Amino acid sequence: MAYSISSLNELIKQFEKLPGIGKKTAQRLAFHILAQPPERAENFAKALVDAREKIHFCSCCQALTDTDLCSVCSDAQRDGSVICVVESPKDVLAFEKTREYNGKYHVLHGALSPLDGIGPEQLKIKELLARLSDNTVKEVIMATNLTVEGEATSSYLSRMVKPLGLKVTRLAYGIPVGGDLEYADEKTLTRALEGRNEI
Repeated sequence: MAYSISSLNELIKQFEKLPGIGKKTAQRLAFHILAQPPERAENFAKALVDAREKIHFCSCCQALTDTDLCSVCSDAQRDGSVICVVESPKDVLAFEKTREYNGKYHVLHGALSPLDGIGPEQLKIKELLARLSDNTVKEVIMATNLTVEGEATSSYLSRMVKPLGLKVTRLAYGIPVGGDLEYADEKTLTRALEGRNEI
């Protein structure tokens, strides 16, 4: 009979389910956890459970938060007249690293992709349109990824937002076509924000 420990195998299997983690990395992570003092492993497990239980969507912008409103939406110093529309909560973190953008955000949680069954109903578009109805917002920045799906989403939203009399802009040069915002460096994102074009 081969050497096997069922709880270790299960731990490895769970690590393998994480994006970008293969079998060898999963084994290395599992053995690393086992080598830690029990309280460190318990803290790790508690952090996972707490994050899963406490983090939810902001009731305003749909970013991730552990309070009703995220720290951006609840910050009175932020410019409420500009909303930057992004696909993912990770994109909010990317923009925040630049320390250049002082407006608010709206997270769609994806991009239009009919082949994958993602239409307007699956995205947080209704919530965005509700935010635009109070005459506070003057500009909407389309900061979806420069992929076919991101471009289609940007075009679709622009057609919905422009009739409301709002300025609609798109991120400028600096972001490679087909690239994801979360991988762009701070300077590239800053240049893209500064050079955005009206659409």
